[in-house]
Amino acid sequence: MTESANDDLVLYRIEGRTAVLTLNRPERLNAFNPDMLARWLACLEQAQADPAVRAVVLTGAGRAFCSGGDVGNMGDNSAASGADALTPAKIKDSLQHNVQRIPLQLARMDKPVIAAINGVATGAGLDMALMCDMRFAAEGARLGETYVKVGLVPGAGGAYFLPRLVGSAKALELFWSGDLIDAQEALRLGMVNRVYPNEQLLAKTLEFAERVADAPPLSVRLIKRAVYQFASLDLATSLDMISSHMTVARSSADHVEAVRALREKRPGKFEGR
Repeated sequence: MTESANDDLVLYRIEGRTAVLTLNRPERLNAFNPDMLARWLACLEQAQADPAVRAVVLTGAGRAFCSGGDVGNMGDNSAASGADALTPAKIKDSLQHNVQRIPLQLARMDKPVIAAINGVATGAGLDMALMCDMRFAAEGARLGETYVKVGLVPGAGGAYFLPRLVGSAKALELFWSGDLIDAQEALRLGMVNRVYPNEQLLAKTLEFAERVADAPPLSVRLIKRAVYQFASLDLATSLDMISSHMTVARSSADHVEAVRALREKRPGKFEGR
């Protein structure tokens, strides 16, 4: 990825075998704009393409994870006219060509992606965490699907992801109320996997990411693919597909090395490490 003027909007660094992406507009609570989304997408593509990267962690700078879209003059549509008028077609195109590219890219990634929710995550900012494979939260984090408070709908994919985590009734409660919940309530509902003290969040998330990165990479990728693909399939089809995955896994060098390392009571030495 070549350097550009927007590189500071999402910081990219490597920790071990984990790519760490940090949303970096702390003065705006990491609200995103088109430039930030373009950089975000490029970082995800770089992580996916880099064979040395085995896991991805997404977090935010400052006191927020992400407060959603930086909508500026939201609601002041009457101020625009002519070519600048905000038409229904332009609204739809803007969503599809900007924020909705992030969940579609994540759906194509076969590497684990973990959100480290370090603070406020609201609206599309919460959706950005929900679309990751796992979510770890700081004790001080606050989460909310706040679209209804500004008369909008979850355009970044929240209506797809949230019900799959908490069920449709609870998802509707959160969407219709727009209430913020704390990290412990999010843990109870299954929205987040783990909660850590604020100062330990990133270190603990990276520790888990590196643990996954230590595992046989082919196994990790096939498991992720199976979990997501099978959610929309019947049992017979799922079992048929997993038998094909097992054939690939059993025939791999990763499997041979993993078994040998287990017998010899040592860490595995997998390709690319």
